[in-house]
Amino acid sequence: MGEIKSFDEFLRVHGLLLAATGLPQSLYRQLFLKLTSETFDGGEFFQIEPCEDGRQRRLVFTSDFMPKNSNLFLVDHAWTFRLPDAPKQLEEVPGLVERMSSLMCVDADCHEDGKESADDLNDIDGELTAEETVDSEIYRAKETSNDGVKWLELEELNIDDAKLLALALPSKCPNLLALSLLGNKIKMVETVLEELSKLKDLRALWLNDNPVLEKSMVEDVLQAFPELEIFNSQFTRNYGEWALGFCGGIYGKDNPGNDGEYQLQDITSLDLSNRCIHNLNNKAFSSVKIPQLLHLNIRGNPMEENSAHELLEMLKRFSSLNSLEVDIPGPLGESALEILESLPNLLLLNGVKSTKILETEKHVVDSALQPRLSEWNPDDPLADRVLNAMWLYLMTYRLADEEKIDETSVWYVMDELGSALRHSDEPNFRTAPFLYMRDGNLASAVSFSILWPTQDVREGDECTRDYLLGIGEDKQRSARLTAWFHTPKNYFIKGYEKYLLKLQSKCFTSPSTGSLKTSSLLCHQNILRVYTDIPHVQEFLTRPEFAFTSEPKDADILWTSMQVDEAAKKAVGIRDDQYINQFPHEACLVMKHHLAETIQEAHGTPEWLQPTYDLEKHLTELIGDYYVREREGLDNLWILKPWNMARTIDTTITSNLSAIIRLMETGPKICQKYIEHPALFKGKKFDLRYIVLVRSINPLEIFLSDVFWVRLANNAYSLDNRSLYEYETHFTVMNYRGIMNHMQTQEFVREFEHEHQVKWSEVHQRVRNMIRSVFEAAAAVHPQMHSPKSRAIYGVDVMLDASFCPKLLEVTYCPDCTRACNYDMEPVLSDGAEIKGRDFFNSVFGCLFLNETTNVSPL
Repeated sequence: MGEIKSFDEFLRVHGLLLAATGLPQSLYRQLFLKLTSETFDGGEFFQIEPCEDGRQRRLVFTSDFMPKNSNLFLVDHAWTFRLPDAPKQLEEVPGLVERMSSLMCVDADCHEDGKESADDLNDIDGELTAEETVDSEIYRAKETSNDGVKWLELEELNIDDAKLLALALPSKCPNLLALSLLGNKIKMVETVLEELSKLKDLRALWLNDNPVLEKSMVEDVLQAFPELEIFNSQFTRNYGEWALGFCGGIYGKDNPGNDGEYQLQDITSLDLSNRCIHNLNNKAFSSVKIPQLLHLNIRGNPMEENSAHELLEMLKRFSSLNSLEVDIPGPLGESALEILESLPNLLLLNGVKSTKILETEKHVVDSALQPRLSEWNPDDPLADRVLNAMWLYLMTYRLADEEKIDETSVWYVMDELGSALRHSDEPNFRTAPFLYMRDGNLASAVSFSILWPTQDVREGDECTRDYLLGIGEDKQRSARLTAWFHTPKNYFIKGYEKYLLKLQSKCFTSPSTGSLKTSSLLCHQNILRVYTDIPHVQEFLTRPEFAFTSEPKDADILWTSMQVDEAAKKAVGIRDDQYINQFPHEACLVMKHHLAETIQEAHGTPEWLQPTYDLEKHLTELIGDYYVREREGLDNLWILKPWNMARTIDTTITSNLSAIIRLMETGPKICQKYIEHPALFKGKKFDLRYIVLVRSINPLEIFLSDVFWVRLANNAYSLDNRSLYEYETHFTVMNYRGIMNHMQTQEFVREFEHEHQVKWSEVHQRVRNMIRSVFEAAAAVHPQMHSPKSRAIYGVDVMLDASFCPKLLEVTYCPDCTRACNYDMEPVLSDGAEIKGRDFFNSVFGCLFLNETTNVSPL
């Protein structure tokens, strides 16, 4: 139609897009004018300022006043891409990585100019050695006190085990109360226990960033130091007045305190955050000992040994307490409102005025959450920093072509102005993506974001937007904020542990197969009439026992690609005595989230199913699992899969928690623990497609095709971060991307046994047992599937881990032999090396309808 020139043309072309943005109609004409004139005038009204010590930027309004819904601004898109293309674009587009690293505040060096590392400092002439530091402290202590050295900081001095012993600290400083050896090179637990346990008065010991740190040593250290109250910045169970005084600013290097003479009455502010406190009910923590306490921070502590009621009653006794910081949900309960009702003297809760909370009755106080800031190592390339940080800035939309083959989402980064908009639960601005079709068609489209005020703003106001606009607690808002903020870890861990206990309580006993009766089969004395809308069935089914009919109502067997539900039965006239190639409620198998739910309901946590979460229901539990793995030093690589898309569309592998949560925005997904160490074939990842024939669910009669299909990745397997974006390294379905790489069953088995020195028969039996367990779960959990007139073929995708144990990937519904392998089996069937497609499909019909077992084996 040519370039749009009039406002009416603009409205006619963009009407639906405008309505979707939520932009007030009063601003439509202004948007048209700014688009056609390419006016980017945000710089006249806003200023970008650094914040969070330069690790973030914020947007500040600089004009006098702007009423809500009175103006709009165009925001350019600085980077638009599909996720697999991100690394390549950062490498190849000139200036892109530099601009993105600056926009995301990851372009600075880790060390500030002029600062040198500890190793460098130790090489400088005149710098004190560890021995000289000890001697200097002893000399200073003798001048100021008769009790000797009580506080000693020997940090980042390259002290190893031998040097620690040579220092002879117990003899030189027998009265030490606090010792910091942070950032040294101590390796042996025995050294620590042998030497430092002689310091009987020690109250605090810091060994952070030493090789000696390991879980097994903690209990040994605590037993060796009975008076220890702080170990590696965490409270021990023996904590008391000294530890509280340290956190309250009373005790430190200049005032280490005297044993038995601790004074806490002057403390007004006490920060106990992230001290790993399990029990706050301590005789030292009392309103008698700390009578003037005004502010208390207890964030990040599990306190699982105290009930919420017990903690609230304890805090009530602090009559002066008017400011509290605590995880919500957390140890004091699920609701900010409930806490304020129990502690009416509070003026501030998590930095928010209590009056404001009581007015809004919010479930969670979001506005006081600390932002996640990008982290990187000094040796990380700029591109890697950007790929890690981008999830704090990305926005997304989806485009599909007419065939809907490519439905991967488009991600984009707003320009510097748009990316400086930080989050608020009560924002004063709103943004929306907008596709401007300059010539009236999609080919001419240019993407922008539009920005407009939703509240009155004045000079100096920070401009904010709601990162989760329209998403409330019913859609897991608090959990999803974890993508951008540090939310309470303990809350998520407790949710995960509760969920895990529930799964582990599941107990399922497989039914005995000895007394099962054979399902009722068609009598084939007469020719069986088959109706099908699938060309391959008409081509492959040639047995004389079957004949085709073009009328569904005349058929004995309906083999169709359409979903046959009650509405379809009524519309087509399908009778109850006709056989159908699908089971009712089979979504419990063929949709990924339902499959996981079915297995978990029946079996709990079988070893053949990786930990799997439906993010629409169990995001909290997934975050808790992630945090537990992080805490225990376990791998944290996950794969996200859409509920019901094939060919790995919108499937992503990542270890970035923010990415996991943000990827929910492109559609409902499961998040599954990635098999980081799979069995490999000649260095490449592979999976196996098994064909399962189901003749009956009740009783359970299933058969396995004697042939399975091996699907190989094209590239050598790697866990390098960049490789996670490489489709042909981590995925095996190459029909739509890359060259297909298949092997015949017997050839694969022979070469696999030779490469790994393993008996395939043993591996195969484990696979068979797993597949039967899957269908047993469906039969037990979903009695709706018990239909005597149903028959079906399913594809079961299996991967082996490095120990050759099978892992279930997915189950697919297969109405015909070619689709049975998602188009993968076609090259295998056509070469005639093992079985032809015609032979295979005739065997399928023989098994399902004539009680034959040619080319299949019962499970």
